[in-house]
Amino acid sequence: MLAVLKRAVGVLGDADIPFALAGSMACWALGGPPSRHDVDVAIMHSDADRALEVLEGAGFRVEKAPEGWLYKAWDDEILVDLIWAPMGLLVTDKVLSAAPMVNVDGMELPALSPTDVLTSKLLALNESHLDFEGLLAIVRGVREQVDWPELRRRTAEKPLARSFLFMAGELGLISEDARSDSGARKGAA
Repeated sequence: MLAVLKRAVGVLGDADIPFALAGSMACWALGGPPSRHDVDVAIMHSDADRALEVLEGAGFRVEKAPEGWLYKAWDDEILVDLIWAPMGLLVTDKVLSAAPMVNVDGMELPALSPTDVLTSKLLALNESHLDFEGLLAIVRGVREQVDWPELRRRTAEKPLARSFLFMAGELGLISEDARSDSGARKGAA
């Protein structure tokens, strides 16, 4: 997967298409657990067709997915998702510009913040997709880099997200300050 990541972002970079690592791959690059499923790359919607073209020109097998918020590209059997609208976030120039630079196997790459990644992952939870184990592993690895009050604000309307954040707090994975901030705001409301 690392070789495919490097190849895909190299192609995007050579074409001057702004991007940032996204999903579990971004959290891995920031200190979380290894990503084992696919490579997620955040791009702006306005760059999506061109990104697909340059990847196809570089030998990737490509697909315009029916979901309407991502395209797919494969290098052999490794999937690269080109995402412009993960749940709870629209990828804009501002989002990409704010992505911190990380070193991935000798390459300096931008990666979405753990707050952005966790927002999408928490908003995607539903009764048939409750991967708390994977989320707990991510939170353990990147918890010091998460803006917990902002994450709570972004996910406040989703009961499963609130449940996960409560559980993470009870397990001591969320700093005491972030837990007390949430309680203080509840009492003030």
